[in-house]
Order: sequence, then C-alpha cells, then structure tokens
Amino acid sequence: MPDARTHRGPDPRDGQAFGPSAVPALRGAVADLSWLLERGYAIVSAVKLVGDRWSLTERQRLAVRRAACSDTALAGRLERRTAAADLDGRALLIDGFNVVTTVEAALGGGVVLGCRDGTFRDIAGVHGTYRKVAETMPAVELIGARLWELAVSQARWLFDRPVSNSGRIQALLLAAAKSSGWAWTVELVDDPDPVLRNSVEVVATADSAILDHCKRWFNLARDVIEARCPAATIIDLAS
Repeated sequence: MPDARTHRGPDPRDGQAFGPSAVPALRGAVADLSWLLERGYAIVSAVKLVGDRWSLTERQRLAVRRAACSDTALAGRLERRTAAADLDGRALLIDGFNVVTTVEAALGGGVVLGCRDGTFRDIAGVHGTYRKVAETMPAVELIGARLWELAVSQARWLFDRPVSNSGRIQALLLAAAKSSGWAWTVELVDDPDPVLRNSVEVVATADSAILDHCKRWFNLARDVIEARCPAATIIDLAS
C-alpha cells in the first residue's frame, strides 16, 4: 500500500513499547547487546538472543539494535566527535535523510532514541521511499537556523538518489536556502555512505557504519533537537 502518512508521529504501539515500565528492560537489552558485539557476536544472532532473553517485540528489538554499540566502537566514535564550538567557519557534510527524518520525528512526537554513542536516532529511518510530511519544512528551518547559529561556513547536503522523492526534498532545501540566504548545496548521489566515510570535512550523521570510519563527525540531529525541540519524546536507552 502507498505511504499515506502526513506526520512523522508515534506508532500506535509506542506508548506500551517505550513507556516508563518498558525502559529498564530496554536498557538492559542495550547493555547485553553491546557486550555481545564487543565479543564479536554477529548482530542478527545477537539481537535474537537478547530479544528473546528480554521478551522484546520486533519494534523494541529494532530500537535496541539502533541504540547499542560495542565498547570499541563507542571509544572510536567519541574520539572522532566534533564539538559545536569547533564548527565556527567550517564546512559540514550532511547525511540528508538521516538528519532530516530524526528532527521530523522529534517535531511530530515520534520516539527518538538516546543511544549509547550519544546520538539521537529515530526508529523508522528511510527504506526506499521518502514522503514529505507536515514536519518536513519546520525541521529544515530549525536545522538551517541552528547551522546559522553555529556559524557553519557551508552546508553540503547529500541525499540518496535511488530513494523515491529524493528530487523533491532536494528542490525543497534549495528553495529554503535561497529564501534564507544559507550557503547550502544539495546533491543527489547514488550512495552517500562512501562519500561521507571518506570526507575530509566534518560529517553530520548518526549512521553507525559511517561513524565507525569517518574522520570527524558532528552530532547535528541531537544538537538541533536539544536546542529547538523541547517537547521531543526522548527515550534514553544509554543509561
């Protein structure tokens, strides 16, 4: 069926899956999964083992998978993280869908996961199709205003060309940048991941596969949400 959503809001199951009574088990599962990953367990089998132990639903297992990381990965990501104060006058390479959808979720009341590596991640992500929702333009405007405050010299956005409607969000961002005088470029590329991993510029993403290989990264989605989205539903799974 076509995606008819008009908001990046909560799933009907989320009140129970991520309510206060569920959080202790989720945190325990994140700790267990992180322990297994540090010892070389394959992610799929480790998630099943941990999910079965804690009797997690599929959606909870997805959240735990997104929130966990090994101690080695954690140390590397923290070492390469760039502080907001260090962005003054620097260019930023932005993982477009990764950042936009997380801020959209925060604005729409969807669950945003506080992950072990300090990032904020939404649950759904983008899988082949992107649909503009009511929160899209407000999210873009909040991100733009925050980049302006941080004195980023230029923002270079990358979006996945194969994702449906990527051309529409490219046009939307270019129009917003022109209207506000922001120094943005917006590119569609077949696969942004290798560009982000190999960039000499600071990259903005919460994609773990990129965080483990890039030279420097900035926690943009979390920065925007903490600065501009006080009503966001943050489920802290890192404690």
